[in-house]
Amino acid sequence: MEINFPFSTTRQNPSLMLPTPPTFTKMASMAFPVVQSPRNSTPISSSNKEQTQNWDALKFVRGKKLLKDLSTWGIGGPCNYFVQVFHQTHLLSAIRYCREFSIPYVVIGKGSNCLFDDLGFDGCVILNQIDFLERMEPGVYRAGSGFRFNHLGSLSCNEGFTGLEFAAGIPGTVGGATYMNAGANGQETANVIESVDIVTTEGNFRTLNRIDLTFGYRSSSFQDMGNLGAIVAATFRLERSGSAKKRQQELLKRRRATQPVNERSAGSVFRNPVNLGVSAAELIDKAGLKGCSIGGAMVSNIHANFLVNNGASTSQDMLNLIALVKDKVDSKFGVELEEEVLYFHPYWNYANWER
Repeated sequence: MEINFPFSTTRQNPSLMLPTPPTFTKMASMAFPVVQSPRNSTPISSSNKEQTQNWDALKFVRGKKLLKDLSTWGIGGPCNYFVQVFHQTHLLSAIRYCREFSIPYVVIGKGSNCLFDDLGFDGCVILNQIDFLERMEPGVYRAGSGFRFNHLGSLSCNEGFTGLEFAAGIPGTVGGATYMNAGANGQETANVIESVDIVTTEGNFRTLNRIDLTFGYRSSSFQDMGNLGAIVAATFRLERSGSAKKRQQELLKRRRATQPVNERSAGSVFRNPVNLGVSAAELIDKAGLKGCSIGGAMVSNIHANFLVNNGASTSQDMLNLIALVKDKVDSKFGVELEEEVLYFHPYWNYANWER
């Protein structure tokens, strides 16, 4: 998930159209609608010949990049603009480009919690490739927001430090994990964050210390930060441990046995209900939905909170399956599940942002 965020999810992922832009948080908090995708709308144009535009040392690709290639679900049509950024100055330049030409945008990393529409996205998708890693001192790592979170988890445990054992099983980026406060097996990203570097919508770089930030279950103060442009990097402080690597290996073994790691998914689709003592997966399983499918989208037989693309799922298939799961769980248990994954409407703008 990055959104950066997303987003993120991976999330980071605000629009920078003028006037004052909304934050990505609002999209993150939207419930999946029980709707039909706008099938009567015109798909985003995808020509056979690549069209590019160079701007401030960046290469913007027009109408060619398919979003299914940027999402772990493997779903999504072309985006109107696409650009990769490898440094914080590139990211700032991409933001300025979108601002200059009034183009809505999202920043993504591995796309592990993104559902793009088959019609595509009529805006700019910025692929975060800021993937540096610095060892500030033993156990202190500063990683770019585009750095693979699972790689950071494996590397830190191999070097004898505890705190990110769970991260080896998270197929997202540092930025997305920070934005969403990713966690598993009793650990959370927030537990080991020391500081986070961001760029604001005004183009200023800032460093926020842990004391300045608030985290909760799959939430962070970044999701309420109105002037967040994007997360640039995060610094983690870990404790030395002789058993970290062994514990991580045990967690990975359990993950391979209990999750559909070889299928196309977005990770956990729903948040676990708060204070109920039961997980979303248990509720979905007890509702008899394992193996349930709509078109090419199916509830995994291995883990009920994973909805998989069997190779032929459309965005509408996945939207309908998510709506079906929510309806069945609500009808049977009176629990309204909330999504972790983010759906990107192809033509979202200020008029429909709050919808």
